[in-house]
Amino acid sequence: MHRIEPARLQPGVTQESLPGPLPSDETRGGAPRTIRGKALIFWDPNRPGRKRDAIDTDQITPAADCVSESLETLDERWKAGSFRHLMPDFRERVHRGETFLVAGERFAIGSSREMSPAGLKGVAEEAGLELVVVCGANMGDIFRRNAFNLGLHVVQCPEAVADARDGDAFAFDPATRRLTNETQGKSYEPVPLSPKEEEIRASGGIFAVGRREFRDSVRRKPEVIWPDADAARTMTTTQQIVWAHRVDRDAAVRPGATLRVFADLLPASDGTAPFAIHTFNQITGGRSIFPRQAAVANDHFVFTGRSDDDRQTEIGRQFAKAHGLGKPYYADPGDGIFHFYFPEQGLVLPGMFIPGADSHSRAYGAYGALGFGVGSTTLGFGWSTGYIYFTLAKQRRVVFDGGLQPWVSGKDIVLELLRRWGAAQAQGMSVEFVDARRQLPIAFRNTIANMMAEAEALNGVFAEDDVTDAWYRAKGLAERPYPRLAPGTEAAYAIDETLDLSSIAPMIAKPYAPANAFPAEEVARERLAFDRAMIGSCTNGGYDDLLSAALVLKAAREQGFRQVARAFTIFPGSGGVARQIERPDPRLSGESIAEVFRSVGGQIRQSWCGPCFGQGPDALSAGQRAITSFNRNWQNRMGYGGEGYLASPAVVAASALAGYMAPPGELGLTWSPERFGV
Repeated sequence: MHRIEPARLQPGVTQESLPGPLPSDETRGGAPRTIRGKALIFWDPNRPGRKRDAIDTDQITPAADCVSESLETLDERWKAGSFRHLMPDFRERVHRGETFLVAGERFAIGSSREMSPAGLKGVAEEAGLELVVVCGANMGDIFRRNAFNLGLHVVQCPEAVADARDGDAFAFDPATRRLTNETQGKSYEPVPLSPKEEEIRASGGIFAVGRREFRDSVRRKPEVIWPDADAARTMTTTQQIVWAHRVDRDAAVRPGATLRVFADLLPASDGTAPFAIHTFNQITGGRSIFPRQAAVANDHFVFTGRSDDDRQTEIGRQFAKAHGLGKPYYADPGDGIFHFYFPEQGLVLPGMFIPGADSHSRAYGAYGALGFGVGSTTLGFGWSTGYIYFTLAKQRRVVFDGGLQPWVSGKDIVLELLRRWGAAQAQGMSVEFVDARRQLPIAFRNTIANMMAEAEALNGVFAEDDVTDAWYRAKGLAERPYPRLAPGTEAAYAIDETLDLSSIAPMIAKPYAPANAFPAEEVARERLAFDRAMIGSCTNGGYDDLLSAALVLKAAREQGFRQVARAFTIFPGSGGVARQIERPDPRLSGESIAEVFRSVGGQIRQSWCGPCFGQGPDALSAGQRAITSFNRNWQNRMGYGGEGYLASPAVVAASALAGYMAPPGELGLTWSPERFGV
């Protein structure tokens, strides 16, 4: 069973020979200086006079530019790709002195790609300048942490954003973080940082902090100590996990506090591993200890057929080989998307604290773990020390009650939840989900917890219950490292709400936001045609997800539907799922899921993430439209110039046969829980 382990020294290394901080790491402050430059404003083309909100990291660094061909040239592509499509002359404008990037609320939401802040910072530095990001009070939590780690200046100040005009001259004092619009003669105090965030920022970033703490972290034995019943009574599931995993036992567990927290698992993908490896090498010297709690899955850039992507994958492969990182901690291409693969392998268990270098690491909340997304430098810091710095968010609860309606799945539930939350989404909170009737299978919970990335929540968690236990028993993983947790009866939530599942119908989300969701029956009346139908990804690539689609296809065949009307591709969540769907299933009268898919013209691909973020042969081309079970449909997400729509596997399967976007009822199918329920 996977457990937290103490640090392991490399052969020939002693505690006394471990590398320590560099002389520059001990230098604080330095000569006072002021950063000056002009405003570079992202205006909203649809709202004249307003700054652009919700700029996601896909727009900051397009996926094709999130590539590193070697550890020596990590950021070359990141710099070249910065705002490639949203502002093609970004690099030129920064180089001529427009170094105060001004955007609206919810800046840099989405992916954990640390290529974004690193690329922005690098664009300015190659011209001998410093970039300052000025945005509203809310921004992507992962980007924010990444910026502090890298020393990229970030100022959250709605008043400064509202006042800014093209050509305004700005000044920023790094010591006090005071921002001044010199053209307008106004000064601003930004949203304050926590003391530990300020320390990381002021000390020069995560490399310096890591080198200062490395020796002590190697000597420290990891301890996980759970709160007693009286203390747990006032804590949410998230708070209990953080409390138990604290490095500093006297640290207060309260919203806004930044703590050191031991990690049970620190997983990366082939895309995020190179920068994490670089960070690990910078902190540890590269060959002093084995990476701690490390796991790497090759699932992002592995089947593109491009040589530069192969070179990126090779970086992680050589790292794993050098440090003896083998299966299941190192997953080869095709083994699976790590949000499916690692739980299947028993590396994700209830009560664990799992920072993952992918925003959809929030999926681990489906299994009773605290999973959330971090950048590569945070991950590399964790590989070095065994812990990370974690800022606790406000707590929010969503109780799911009421009976599930026909054809409704986890995807429909989360799309409706995001629709109701609107532009504010989860406001960066930790979300406690309560399945009041124990009617949501793990497949549904995985989708809901996974898409807390799109909801802009820090994490989302279902406390371990009988549904969780049954899933692990079926996998032969009954043993647990931690006690069964439940939210305390007196836990306090900043927002407490109930979602009546009986009010939810199958949904379809239109471009360009998962929250832009509508009942599938309404969308069907529009007869929206498409070029591709795709099922799978880390959101809906499990066996039960694919079974729900196959059940629709089998029943539709009996109604006379023989062939899909559009290209139909399926991406299993893992190699294990890919093998499992080739086996006969009694629910399908002895056919396998794969046979049903192929019988109507479906094509089964390798297990990977590529088409979800516009990579590989199934990426959308300009002008193409797809209905998918993926998790994001932002502009250019599935391919430059393409349009993505989101729905459940059952709705995608029905649409593939109908030739337009529609729920299963459009095929003349009548719901039966015995026949179609999973």
